[in-house]
Amino acid sequence: MSSATAMVPTASASKYLQQVCKHWEHNLAVTFDAAKGTVTFPRDARGAAWAGDAVVTFTAHPDALECHIAASEPGQRDGLKGAVARHIDRFAFREAPLTYDWTDQDS
Repeated sequence: MSSATAMVPTASASKYLQQVCKHWEHNLAVTFDAAKGTVTFPRDARGAAWAGDAVVTFTAHPDALECHIAASEPGQRDGLKGAVARHIDRFAFREAPLTYDWTDQDS
């Protein structure tokens, strides 16, 4: 398992969490409320190298949005880092680009 976590400084964490989850719920398995959201990215049908699903969890804090990626391998994790940042920055256009200081962990 490969994971990464970023604490993204913003006073609008709940707003961005809800916007990105609403955006992705059209194509992916998503659950969310104002404080926490979970998005499941299925295995890539185009033959990507990873073996299973990846889960991105968003947690709203008063001064930051916590983004956690749990993936089956580093390549999947690293690809999702970019996807998460691009999508959140799209909704945070007034203060983008936000700072994503990712901490990786491989097990």
